Formats: sequence, C-alpha cells, structure tokens
Amino acid sequence: MISGKFAVTLHILTLLAKFPEDFLSSDYIAGSLNMNPVLVRKEIANLKKHQFVESKEGKNGGTKLLKNPETISLNDIYKITFDSVTFGFSKNEPNPKCPVGKSINKNLSGLYADINWKISKELSDISLSNFAETF
Repeated sequence: MISGKFAVTLHILTLLAKFPEDFLSSDYIAGSLNMNPVLVRKEIANLKKHQFVESKEGKNGGTKLLKNPETISLNDIYKITFDSVTFGFSKNEPNPKCPVGKSINKNLSGLYADINWKISKELSDISLSNFAETF
C-alpha cells in the first residue's frame, strides 16, 4: 500500500545532500520533518542498513551521506522503501463464474506491475542531487 515512507526517506536524504559535510542530528532532521526523533532514527537505521548514510554518536554526532548524491537515483530510494506500490485487491473473493470476477485480480496484478515499472523508470532518471537542487 502507498504510505509516506518514501517521502520521509527522501526528505531525510535531501537534507543530508544539502549539507554534505555535516553530521545532522536526528533532532535537527526531526524538526525539519516535524516528527518524533525516534521515528527519524528508525528511518536512518534503514538507510544505514542499505549503506546510504553513516552515523556517529556523541555531542557532535549525527548522520551524513555515505554516497555521492549524484550516484543515488530516486529509484534507489524507492526500492529501499517499497517492494512495490499496490492499490490492493477486494477483500471479498470475486465470483469465479462472472466474466470480470474470474480475471479481475490477474488483470489488476498486470496493471500494478506496469505501474511499478513506469514508476521505477521515471525515478531512475532523477538523482538525489537533481532533486536536492530544487530547494
């Protein structure tokens, strides 16, 4: 299902791209997102797991990009936040005797696969650096 996870992750990475030499604290990042620092740290943990960022603890600690923002595509970010976008399926099992019901889920699966391919293709053409330059 569609959630705000991509937007939150992209917000964090855009902040880090705007300040490439600085370790930004989770409190600072949370202030920009207007959300709890604990939730920010969860997203940063996912970014660390995928080797997008590095962190250091202590008074001058924080998080900074590990990779050049020119080498990170928005599709790379999309792939660590979602396996795929889906609009879901009906909670009820469609009638297999109906000409639409018997094929609706198969046809929706094909549609969703096509949408995901198009999203990935579009996002692959935009780097984090390109996106960050819009601010």
